Amino acid sequence: MTIAYPRRQRQLENLVQKFGLAKTAPIKWQLLDLALTHPTVSESANYEHLEFVGDAVVRLVAAIVLWDNYPECSVGDFAAIRSVLVSDRVLAQLAKEYGLELYLLVAGSATADKIGQESRLADAFEAVLGALYLSTHNLELIRSWLDPHFKKLAAEIRLDPARLNYKAALQEWTQAHFKILPEYRVVEIPQPQYIQERFSAEVWLHGEKLGQGKGRSIKFAEQAAAKEAFLALNTPDNS
Repeated sequence: MTIAYPRRQRQLENLVQKFGLAKTAPIKWQLLDLALTHPTVSESANYEHLEFVGDAVVRLVAAIVLWDNYPECSVGDFAAIRSVLVSDRVLAQLAKEYGLELYLLVAGSATADKIGQESRLADAFEAVLGALYLSTHNLELIRSWLDPHFKKLAAEIRLDPARLNYKAALQEWTQAHFKILPEYRVVEIPQPQYIQERFSAEVWLHGEKLGQGKGRSIKFAEQAAAKEAFLALNTPDNS
């Protein structure tokens, strides 16, 4: 069934063609329209529920891509790479590549809110994935165009280990198992300036130190500590 407004229908058809999908694809257009409606437009008819579904969909697609292309990867690397692939930054960038902002209905102060644009685009991108998934209840309308992006990004991330996000992977693990976030304790190391590792970080959970690491910045030190903790938690004895 098409949208009641011909102009909006044409807009949505134009968008799916950017995905490489035909206008005759089995898309539930009302769901796609909803996926591109911000809560400022309607408190009840907006993308929030579809975003919830799309969040699971994008994680599944990322996991499948990694499984298919890097079967030798450890669970820790899987989780760290996936955390980057499904981050707001990456999803917002993909949304921009398809010009999603041209189709997203936004009202009120949000129209001028440049700071929140990345989050809005990432949310809308997930909602679109949710709408496409619920149109067929499978990944038929998604993988053909999303897989190539994730393959390319995963290859780039593997070549640049500094982009691996072990903090996000550890946070996901602790929330799933204990419903809480880990605590980071960082101190600056007094040492000569020519030594790069200026900071030392520890990550704690339930009063227990899970890992520690050093880095040239607080961010790198925390990532190093999170990596040690995550890999230790996911060894065969602890998984």
